[in-house]
Amino acid sequence: MNRKYTPQEIEEKWQRYWEENGTFKVTEDPAKKKYYLLEMFPYPSGKIHIGHVRNYTIGDVVARYKRMEGYNVLHPMGWDSFGMPAENAAIERGIHPSLWTNENIAHMRKQLKRMGFSYDWDREVSTCEPEYYRWEQLFFLWMFEKGLVYKKTSSVNWCPKCETVLANEQVEAGLCWRCGSEVMEKILDQWFFRITSYIDELLEGCDRLTGWPERVLTMQRNWIGKSYGCEVSFPMADGPGDIKVFTTRQDTLFGATFMLIAAEHPLVMELVKGNPLEQEAIAFAEEVKKQDKLMRTSDYYEKQGLFLGCYCLNPLTGWKMPIFATNFVLADYGTGCVMAVPTHDQRDFEFAEKFNLRKVVVISPPGRTLDPETMTEAYVEEGILVNSGPFDGMENLKALDAIADYLVAQGKGKRTIQYRLRDWGISRQRYWGAPIPMINCQKCGTVPVPETDLPVVLPRDVDFSGEGGSPLVRHPEFLNTTCPVCGGPAKRESDTMDTFVESSWYFERYCCPGFAEKPGLNRKQVDYWMPVDQYIGGIEHAILHLLYARFYTKMLRDFGLVGVDEPFTNLLTQGMVCKETTRCPEHGYLFPEEVNEGRCVHCQSEVVIGKTEKMSKSLKNVVDPDYLVRQYGADTARMFCLFAAPPEKDLEWSDQGVEGSFRFIGRTWRIVVDYLDDLQGIAPFRGGEELEGELKSLRRKTHQTIKKVREDIGERFHFNTAISAIMELVNTLYGLPRPSLEDRKALGVVRETIEAIVLLLAPIVPHLTEELWQMLGQEGACLADSPLPTYDPAVAAEDEMIIVIQVNGKVRGRITVTPDEQEEKIKALAMSDEKVTRFIEGKSVVKQVYVPKKLVNIVVKG
Repeated sequence: MNRKYTPQEIEEKWQRYWEENGTFKVTEDPAKKKYYLLEMFPYPSGKIHIGHVRNYTIGDVVARYKRMEGYNVLHPMGWDSFGMPAENAAIERGIHPSLWTNENIAHMRKQLKRMGFSYDWDREVSTCEPEYYRWEQLFFLWMFEKGLVYKKTSSVNWCPKCETVLANEQVEAGLCWRCGSEVMEKILDQWFFRITSYIDELLEGCDRLTGWPERVLTMQRNWIGKSYGCEVSFPMADGPGDIKVFTTRQDTLFGATFMLIAAEHPLVMELVKGNPLEQEAIAFAEEVKKQDKLMRTSDYYEKQGLFLGCYCLNPLTGWKMPIFATNFVLADYGTGCVMAVPTHDQRDFEFAEKFNLRKVVVISPPGRTLDPETMTEAYVEEGILVNSGPFDGMENLKALDAIADYLVAQGKGKRTIQYRLRDWGISRQRYWGAPIPMINCQKCGTVPVPETDLPVVLPRDVDFSGEGGSPLVRHPEFLNTTCPVCGGPAKRESDTMDTFVESSWYFERYCCPGFAEKPGLNRKQVDYWMPVDQYIGGIEHAILHLLYARFYTKMLRDFGLVGVDEPFTNLLTQGMVCKETTRCPEHGYLFPEEVNEGRCVHCQSEVVIGKTEKMSKSLKNVVDPDYLVRQYGADTARMFCLFAAPPEKDLEWSDQGVEGSFRFIGRTWRIVVDYLDDLQGIAPFRGGEELEGELKSLRRKTHQTIKKVREDIGERFHFNTAISAIMELVNTLYGLPRPSLEDRKALGVVRETIEAIVLLLAPIVPHLTEELWQMLGQEGACLADSPLPTYDPAVAAEDEMIIVIQVNGKVRGRITVTPDEQEEKIKALAMSDEKVTRFIEGKSVVKQVYVPKKLVNIVVKG
């Protein structure tokens, strides 16, 4: 038997075995407990990266562990295969997106199989296939019937040269990413999902998601953004009508001195229509539309405004408030109009300073008077109301209800609830997406495609240049159709769906991927598997994907297709993979393979080691998983990703750490190989005879390790500490004097330890352990189907413990006591220990500090 560990041969052998034997193929089994483990499926970009490896390794360990616990484990994989990257790649390479996508899928599937992940590949789905998206087209029609889908005009980013809509990430500094033209805002008809119909359920459901990180729940709550406040009417000063404002700060209403309206708000054009400011207002609005919306609302962005030449009235003070169009109010938040209180809002303060506008203090700090003429910033803390009519002297927060009641009684406002969340715009004027199953008829209007005509298949024979808008508009066979209502000529909807739609229900489709009957989900299978017990993915998906998936599941529930309220019971958001950057003065950032002994391979210049950053292609601080597998094997890559950091923390890449993982795997291999001949015909020790000395210690350590690993992986996902415990056990075994061949009891203890090591490592390094298990004589038994080892609490219990003795914080001795020894007895033994007495003789003992089961610190002076 070769003492040297050769991973490639072993790993490929067991990957063939798992595939040929359908080891991870799973079906519903009501007699077994189910466990649905899912990692967020990838976009088929062409190559997996270390972030993928880490994410999927975490999931694979949990899936394999639960399988060994006796669960019926569903662990599927598929592809989020529609989207802009494929379309952009097709434009650049002159190939069809489907060709690029499917080639990438084939390559990435091969890479994932080479990592040994325990996927049921029979359940693989690809969202760009009609067999998948036909069902979301059906769901779309049902949502349309129920009023959960509607069409309205909305603003989009538009490139006039490419004649196409751009996603936010395709707009770079206000310019088109592709041609460099200035991007404009355009109003187009867009389709929306009425996610706000479920807004309260989505918000309240956060309280029941106890298995989710609080950080993610907070992000979702903030994104939904429920606010209690008032809608206040500000009458126009010189004519009919009023301006509606939503505010949560009605306590500052007496200090509102001017009105701000989003520059792109339709009300701006109404207010300036026909007056000399009309053209200036149009130009200002166009300028603001080019600004990034997120940047516009930031504190440090320049506050811009245009006086519109008209006024409204403060409903409580009667003051004439000048009305401004501005860039730091957004049309789609609240009513798009904001009452400005410059003394108590910093942005309003800066705007008032810039335009020399009136400032009135209405909240005064306790024991201090504020002068608006000398204030250098807004006062935003709590305080006492002043200049607020009948509410003077009240604490401002306690006055909120009183002022709300007053507004209602006076007919000047009403209590209301405002949400930040808006309906989900799903229209994309792009090609590579699922067609929206609607038809536009001049006579009948917009009508749904009949269910019997689904799927509406995305045509593959398109003229694809990336210019002139979506090629679907220029594809007569697709575009031209017959109205299903009147039979006359009509045109199909040429928009495609946001790819978040596909990722909002793929986990339900995994439960029954081959089900070809309406409605695309087999309720019996879905009810068996759903909800997902453990979902794993990046924090970057905390809001949109996870919120949309929750909404979609609730919608499918109401259609009777699923029986759960929430899709994911537990959520783990893994950290990023980071690595230091290397930079050459001449060649810029370098890939790791472009550095040899600290020098650039191109020019031999000494490279500069930069700070540790998230791995990215732009910084070139990436590690190729294929290289790792070739050099060290998949098991080493897996172990390093698990051992280097807890899963929720960022992982800092370390070449030394990879080497260390490889060495440990080799060490484990060698000790098993070295014992193989000795253990022939030896059964694992199962108790019944007394053990002494090192054998007793080894068996105790074995059972303690089993206990710790089961707790660390099964309860906490602390893979790094579990691996550390196994490493300690391997070291303990190495330290045991080799038993003689005649000492069958000792060899039985060794066999029990080795089998425990192999079984505990099985979810982490499955190829190595499958091979070792077979070598140990478990012929015909697949380790993936073997149960986890159990521990005996009595064996794992310590017979004795070592207490460190310190004098003034310095170690001076050690004593051995029983685990149940009393504190006072331990302190007495510490004081009488012969190694300690010489450090305390002739000195005054100030106190003794006992740290249970660890140490006694004797504090002396003199």
